[in-house]
Amino acid sequence: MKATRNFRRPRVLIVGCGDVGMRCVPLLQPRAHVFALTSHAGRSAGLRAAGVTPLVGDLDVRRSLKRLAGLAPTVLHLAPPQKTGDDDRRTRALLATLGTRRASALRAAHGTVAAVGRLRRVRASWAESETAGIVPDGVRRTAGSRASVRLVYASTTGVYGDCGGAWIDETRVTQPANARARRRASAERQLRRATARGSVAASIARIPGIYAGNRLPLARLEKGTPALTDADDVYTNHIHADDLAAILVRLATHGRPGRVVHASDDSALKMGEYFDEVADAFGLPRAPRITRVEAERQIEPTLLSFMRESRRLLNRRLKQELSVRLRYPSVEDFLRESVKA
Repeated sequence: MKATRNFRRPRVLIVGCGDVGMRCVPLLQPRAHVFALTSHAGRSAGLRAAGVTPLVGDLDVRRSLKRLAGLAPTVLHLAPPQKTGDDDRRTRALLATLGTRRASALRAAHGTVAAVGRLRRVRASWAESETAGIVPDGVRRTAGSRASVRLVYASTTGVYGDCGGAWIDETRVTQPANARARRRASAERQLRRATARGSVAASIARIPGIYAGNRLPLARLEKGTPALTDADDVYTNHIHADDLAAILVRLATHGRPGRVVHASDDSALKMGEYFDEVADAFGLPRAPRITRVEAERQIEPTLLSFMRESRRLLNRRLKQELSVRLRYPSVEDFLRESVKA
């Protein structure tokens, strides 16, 4: 009976099922059969316990991805690029795999052309019912694409580079300033080209700093790592991990092919202000402030790279096109709830 239910439910594949991916799982269940690609076989038991079917494979080893071809009509691509180079080779490998024998793989997985038709109807039904409680009645659903795979990609707002603290929307020209951001920009280009070819229908979420109860800078505050003085400080943007998971799932059913959306809350904090608010909420000493010149000498390069980019994100598309209502519209909302708890 369980096998029959799994056969009838639409399939969703999560590539890179870490903290945020696991937060997506309960939003997808029980109406979808969720698969997750993991490069660590040791994670399989934990994934199964969460009701996820694990697939062991490595985006850096293309031959290990063969089972993904035709597996699921919906893919959440949450895996980061590899750590070197300017081209995202992992996204390239994933797209090549998803594009392998798409039609024949779907027919083999679901039996007959008629079965594929039933799968599409079930998927459409899931898209409507799964989001009924979070999308107001009357909101126009996004038309489907001819592509056999709908893909949601978790990108980064780092693709913009430094914007001098300006308010920006998704039409801002990307100017990635480091290799990490250039790899993300590479992934976005690949996905847009694949969407234009009809290989996939990809929606892109550009994500700022993710936080949650288990993702706060408490260790940094306890260590006394300095922040920049207000005159030298940069604006940062944030999203709670639960809100991000809901946004990614919403994009899977409502995202426009080739469209970019800022997955960001309404906060407009400088980095030092963010650290101060967390410190005050948890009764920790505030971070000492230093000048940018001093930071260049004292702070390690990776952290320093985030201190060189300042921007504030507009999230109108998130609210107007996807009708997202954030659980935590700002960091302050989350911290107030945490203090009460």
